[in-house]
Amino acid sequence: MKRRAVEIRIGLSSCGIASGGEPVLAALKEAAQEAGAKGIVKTVGCNGMCSREPLVEVLDADGRITMYENVSVTDARRIVQSHIRPLRPVTAVRWAAERLIGSVRGNGCRDTIQQRRVDPAHGADATYLPRQTRIVLENCGEIDPRSIDDYLARDGYRALERCLGRRIEAPSSERKTESDAVANALAPADIIAMIRDSGLRGRGGAGFPTGRKWSIARDQPGPVKFVICNGDEGDPGAFMDRLVLEADPHRVLEGLAIAAYAIGATEGIFYIRAEYPLALTHIREAIRQAEARGYLGPRIAGTGFSLRLVVREGAGAFVCGEETALIASLEGRRGMPHLRPPYPVEVGFRGKPTLINNVETLACVPWIIRRGAAAFASLGTETSKGTKVFALAGKIRRGGLIEVPMGTTIRDVVEGIGGGIKDNRRFKAVQLGGPSGGCLPEALADTPIDYDSLVETGTIMGSGGLIVLDDRDCMVDIARFFLRFTQAESCGKCTFCRIGTKRMLEILDRLCTGEGRSDDLEKLEELADRVSRTSLCGLGQTAPNPIATTLKYFRSEYEAHLHERRCPAGRCVDLIKYRVTDACIGCTLCAQKCPVGAIAFRPYEKHEIDDALCTRCDICRQACQDDAIEVV
Repeated sequence: MKRRAVEIRIGLSSCGIASGGEPVLAALKEAAQEAGAKGIVKTVGCNGMCSREPLVEVLDADGRITMYENVSVTDARRIVQSHIRPLRPVTAVRWAAERLIGSVRGNGCRDTIQQRRVDPAHGADATYLPRQTRIVLENCGEIDPRSIDDYLARDGYRALERCLGRRIEAPSSERKTESDAVANALAPADIIAMIRDSGLRGRGGAGFPTGRKWSIARDQPGPVKFVICNGDEGDPGAFMDRLVLEADPHRVLEGLAIAAYAIGATEGIFYIRAEYPLALTHIREAIRQAEARGYLGPRIAGTGFSLRLVVREGAGAFVCGEETALIASLEGRRGMPHLRPPYPVEVGFRGKPTLINNVETLACVPWIIRRGAAAFASLGTETSKGTKVFALAGKIRRGGLIEVPMGTTIRDVVEGIGGGIKDNRRFKAVQLGGPSGGCLPEALADTPIDYDSLVETGTIMGSGGLIVLDDRDCMVDIARFFLRFTQAESCGKCTFCRIGTKRMLEILDRLCTGEGRSDDLEKLEELADRVSRTSLCGLGQTAPNPIATTLKYFRSEYEAHLHERRCPAGRCVDLIKYRVTDACIGCTLCAQKCPVGAIAFRPYEKHEIDDALCTRCDICRQACQDDAIEVV
């Protein structure tokens, strides 16, 4: 890939913008222009290191990549000055020690970063990317998502050309020469066989074999079929689809085009939640560019294959992530699921066969076509092939978006890539799969992350949310948080989902406020079982999972709430009190910070907390420099 002598990249996905990346971009451009190096600053999507934004990478002429975290406007000017004029090692600049993540040498493409030696002097953050295996995320942070030429330069649309057996656009000087020749076209049946042999399973949560789903759709009669990309990501703490759509929209578009060709569809829809404005902007621009270059539209590359894609915005209803509810929403009806069969691949949008895949599933497809089914199947486990993208969040040192082979253990993710629990707290549990998933204790952290192993523990992989919890998290309160979400998001069609989740939430509320009843735990178990067995759709069926898993693995916490009116984690405000210990030196910091005046201002005396005034906001404990305030 041809590159300027120095290239400075800044991530401007939603996380980069929210972290103040736009002023940093302006400062980088201004400093580069002053240094006589106009045009070297490039905006890219997030590379997954969301917690380090604004993130700046400098690609020097010798292939060295230097990464800087949490960059300010002042830092931006110094970065340019250090790499452009004079060309001196940036580590010699004193301020850089606080911003430098790490440096590596290579060919400038992060897809081979695993083979490079990372300088250990720059700390553990330099291991965040090398520990991953990137397929879906291989372009994220490498290309400008608004540039089709950047995508083409990294073998973009080669998979689609391979399927059609035609060069769609004249080879660009930026494209890799070894891929210039296009072999014979792949028949739709051959494409489906390749996807089947790769072992790819749907990444939206259910894990249904993608090749089988495509085959069923292909076999449906009639000339009209639809393909839909499900970008209605609604799990709390999940941002996999958003980041991929923002950082590499052409990749998902190409996957959807290949799916359409394979099943015989000529129309497709991107269904993306309206809360993702940047993702919507980028996918619309990608469609416009692809149509202008001939990758979409009538008779693509002179073949008989035509494809028209449109974008529709979802209103943010969690239930519309379910396929039949999504279709109802697209048709202008209330987003509510219906009984299956028939399945959408048989009778879907406008009564026609409809293939629905989520963003991550479609993003795997071009890689499989380019590299082959065996390459994808060589990763992962016997029944869960390839890689999985996770949104790593919670009480973790290094949060963000990661991609690892199936079968990687929870501990490898939390401690290896995530760097362990922040603030030196104890690793307590992980919450997997969002509201449809469950909580697993640290004792099960060596469980492989694959579809079958997680089901055996009572949870599911879901779409890929992974929230890390520490010893200050109350598992009863965590279950209440997720059940509150699913109860509010229930479409109301099923009685047990509508009313059963409400009754379970009422029980959890009682437990967390010290008003639990003797039979509450038994009622929770009974309701969880009935809701899971009688709900119509997968969202209702899995809604009790957070309760079922926390009852299974953290029952002692439920019993403490019920029988002792005590929250062991010190989180439920109605069950705790704050007490000043003898370690207090009377510095008055807690009194100064207390927002309700519950601590009298008495310098050099041991303080006291007025329990009647205290709101349990925890500000006093955080302000105390002597750890003299404890939760009881």
